[in-house]
Amino acid sequence: MKGVLEDANYSIGLLDEGATLADVIDNCIYEHTHTGKRAFYVGDLGKLVKKNTQWQNVMAPIKPFYPVKCNSTPGVLEILGTLGIGFACSNKSEMVLVQDLGISPENIIYTNPCKQASQIKYAAKTGINIMTCDNDIELKKIARSHPNAKLLLHIATEDITADEEMHMKFGTTLKNCRHLMECAKEFGIQIVGVKFHISSTCKELQTYIHAISDARCVFDMAEEFGFKMNILDIGGGFTGSELQLEEVNHVIRPLLDVYFPKESGVNVIAEPGCYYVSSAFTLAVNIIAKKTEGDKLVPSGVEQTRDDEPVFTYYINDGVYGSFASKLSEKLNTTPEVHKKYKEDEPLFTSSLWGPSCDELDQIVENCLLPELSVGDWLIFANMGSGTLGEQSTFNDYQRPLIYYMMSFSDWDDMQDAGITSDTLMKNFFFVPLCIQLGSEDCFSTAA
Repeated sequence: MKGVLEDANYSIGLLDEGATLADVIDNCIYEHTHTGKRAFYVGDLGKLVKKNTQWQNVMAPIKPFYPVKCNSTPGVLEILGTLGIGFACSNKSEMVLVQDLGISPENIIYTNPCKQASQIKYAAKTGINIMTCDNDIELKKIARSHPNAKLLLHIATEDITADEEMHMKFGTTLKNCRHLMECAKEFGIQIVGVKFHISSTCKELQTYIHAISDARCVFDMAEEFGFKMNILDIGGGFTGSELQLEEVNHVIRPLLDVYFPKESGVNVIAEPGCYYVSSAFTLAVNIIAKKTEGDKLVPSGVEQTRDDEPVFTYYINDGVYGSFASKLSEKLNTTPEVHKKYKEDEPLFTSSLWGPSCDELDQIVENCLLPELSVGDWLIFANMGSGTLGEQSTFNDYQRPLIYYMMSFSDWDDMQDAGITSDTLMKNFFFVPLCIQLGSEDCFSTAA
């Protein structure tokens, strides 16, 4: 049932209908309490199947290409590959991962805006032709290393918000697209489409209208140069909420019908990443150290429960040099939950959470209200499947979290009914008996 990030030998526990995610977490914590209290994930792969069904119901015929950097664990890639989803890769390692699943080159896009020449050559060697480009220097580099490349011009959008100002922005202007087409003609490189990306933090859905209109202008421009364009990539930015998905679809569908109708032959694709995996993974961490600061000022906006109460600082066995790496560039989109049971009227104290590195950047939660906890207690973070399970630092020699994959029998049956099976995937399933609810440490000890 358990495997580390780089371990392709994994197992998926099929849960009896009486067992729940909470039962799985309880059982794993029981096991880790006796074996070393290592941080771990529980991944509900059935949620990937549900998300894909939701996508097909709302967004079809837009084909999803999953960004591998979002979560590259073997269980996720295996399920998504079996579902027939394409993959957006940012480097050679990711291309190798999905190719090892038997994914055809036509279903792989090389999306890194700043590509290494050696990795472009690898893409050429393995038949991965579709890649993105947003400047003439990158285009010339691609022309030298991959003459058969098929480019998607990455155009900039107007979705810069306060949260986005700290992020690097990529994409070219409409004016520069003409220059890139001239360069492509000169070097004999094909341009086959347009890509744009709108961040999930963008609140103005009108941005999609401007981006699709700009894309249509680029398509029209391409006709002047004799390029036959047939791909529109509307990027990522899908949060995982069905409501947001429907809102986006409501805005873009009329424009796609007008600017890129079915008879135009243009294939519309997207790059939903956190949409698929964010809610599928839950992280459990252990408190390894604790400090009390009774004279610390309480941050504004946080109400104390009694006068002169202490302020607690907790250190946990995972941090920004591991599963919380995204915290360095964006806000944490999940809140900690205490695993142990406590009384409803138990006092709550101002608390902060830090990783194990003792680095000033390794702050996970600046302030929150928690009951008083002890070293050895566990905290649970939901919605941790996106941007947390890639290559991680081994700062201070802390072990990477284990991963426990699970799926309910009903989700497994749904996969069977839909014909979503493969020999390599099916060999990883095993039955988890209902004894999981009894805290048996043997329930998840089976490994593929």
